[in-house]
Amino acid sequence: MKNGWAMAFGVVCGLLGAGLLLLVTGQPQGAPVQLSPPPTAPPLVLHVTGAVARPGVYSLPDGSRVADAVQAAGGMLSDADAEPLNLAALVQDGERVWVPWKQAARAPPQSVAGEDQAQGSNLTSPSPPEPIFPVNINTAPQDDLESLPGVGPVIAKRIIAYRQEHGPFTKIDDLQQVDGIGPTTFDKLKDLISVGYSP
Repeated sequence: MKNGWAMAFGVVCGLLGAGLLLLVTGQPQGAPVQLSPPPTAPPLVLHVTGAVARPGVYSLPDGSRVADAVQAAGGMLSDADAEPLNLAALVQDGERVWVPWKQAARAPPQSVAGEDQAQGSNLTSPSPPEPIFPVNINTAPQDDLESLPGVGPVIAKRIIAYRQEHGPFTKIDDLQQVDGIGPTTFDKLKDLISVGYSP
């Protein structure tokens, strides 16, 4: 009888040991965690114009600065005036980066009085200076506004009246709010005007 109990106890212990062994060895291995890469920010689309080699619209990576935009447009021309620019400033999507010209580079050539007298010129009054482009539509007097293509005395007065009534233009596209300036006229003006630049 004792031998029977001993055999039964041995069988039970064997089954328990086998079950424990299967439980330990059959434990599923944990799968490695896959980390998704961070989302990539969309590129910035900028309009670079003014005294650069290749004015146009460019796509730059997020976090780009004014210097990157100028470099994408082929760099500054020799008559560019970099002083007003903050080349380290971050740019935003849809921004217009305008590189100004040096005033002296855009000034009309002055006639030499000695040459005029030698040629017998009879100058009754000096001609008014030509406007320097781009024309700042927030500060330009009527004569400078009239020098723009498609802008005569009537529309020039409307531009002045508009900025007196509504305040300064915040972007050049706002010029289309002035009666008489439609998309066709604005297309001729957009590269010749500015609203000023704040470094």
